[in-house]
Amino acid sequence: MTTRWPELLPSHDRFDYRPITRRPDYRWPNGARLAVYLGFNLEHFAFGDGLGACLGPASPQPDVLNHGWREYGNRVGAWRCLELFDALGLPTGALVNTALYDHCPELVQAVVARGDELIGHGHSNAERQGALGEDHERALLVRCRERMARESGQAPAGWLSPWISESPLTPDLLAETGYGYTLNWCHDDQPVRMRTRGGGAIWSVPYPQELNDIPMIVGRLMDAKDFCAMVLDNFEEMLLQSRTQPLVMGLALHPYIVGQPYRLRHLRGVLTQLALARDRGDIWFTTPGAIAAHMARLAQERSDDFR
Repeated sequence: MTTRWPELLPSHDRFDYRPITRRPDYRWPNGARLAVYLGFNLEHFAFGDGLGACLGPASPQPDVLNHGWREYGNRVGAWRCLELFDALGLPTGALVNTALYDHCPELVQAVVARGDELIGHGHSNAERQGALGEDHERALLVRCRERMARESGQAPAGWLSPWISESPLTPDLLAETGYGYTLNWCHDDQPVRMRTRGGGAIWSVPYPQELNDIPMIVGRLMDAKDFCAMVLDNFEEMLLQSRTQPLVMGLALHPYIVGQPYRLRHLRGVLTQLALARDRGDIWFTTPGAIAAHMARLAQERSDDFR
């Protein structure tokens, strides 16, 4: 019996393959070639149930060690990070679980007062979005968007699924419920327009899974000084690469990790370097929403280039 292999593998069909060396050229609003943003993850976890990153081996619930470690971020770490961001004048894209409005509304109020962008990040990071049925997932997207608009006066334009968990319909549902971009995909160094079933526009803005403290520090057990050295190396290389094409560099931070004092000390050093590059005009230090809005304007002006 002869085995017949399919010629084409299953595809998401959200975008076509296009090498980065064959893309339209453009610049960011200040003329820079490299856009840099901070993805500041503000999360809440159910006590005694659900998912969550772990400092030590998971224990039977209630797992007070790991839950308490994550809660340190909301009580202490996030506030120390905000002090640092204020000192350097750095905006963030704040990825917000709406459960924070019930648990610690002061924290959400603080990022709103700074003028940070609010980005939808589910209700709680104890839950996976991709396991939901279509109606339930749509309701989650609508409920989060409406609550953020009601509580903070700012409806989110973008979304990052808890644990980057998508259903096959997530991009379609995002476009249909009023979102303009997603951070779920880490496949590129430039924003990419995604196809949706209704033809609505949704942009994929690069969100890092390597310049991200959970995979590196928790997953790969990387020391804080090595993580921050990696961030600086990545920045310097991307700044060099951006001479020939516009690029996006995101840095994903979780305050229960980088808000620990000894890690914050190293983060302070690398963010100071990024702030100096911003002050020299070498980069556009921005937010994911501003990146997506810039791409939407370019696509209107140059529709053939961004099909």
